[in-house]
Amino acid sequence: MKTAAELKCGEKVTINDINIQHPSAKRLLEVGFTPGQEIELVNKSVFNDPIAISLRGTVIALRKSDADCIIIS
Repeated sequence: MKTAAELKCGEKVTINDINIQHPSAKRLLEVGFTPGQEIELVNKSVFNDPIAISLRGTVIALRKSDADCIIIS
């Protein structure tokens, strides 16, 4: 099982599922991280936290711990 926190810069993938047990899952679903949606890792900070993900034409910065609950294919 691969998560969005493991993406490489420029990699495009589709969201398979969201780990609903994670405390940030509801917030991620509300901003558009839904199953079937395509995402792309745009950039990582110097220490790889946070990461910038492109979603629906918008770039969203996420902490790696939050990106760990986004299950991808």
